[in-house]
Amino acid sequence: MNIFLWLLIFIGGAAGALSTLYIIISLFVMIFYKLYRKVKYHASIYD
Repeated sequence: MNIFLWLLIFIGGAAGALSTLYIIISLFVMIFYKLYRKVKYHASIYD
């Protein structure tokens, strides 16, 4: 196969993997941050 096709496949796969990783990590960080604010400041979780 053409080297440019392999490069395109690699870039597309890396972009998909990195965006998925960012969404998963930010989800857990947001949950932790909301629970931390709930415990420390008695703030609503839904704010």
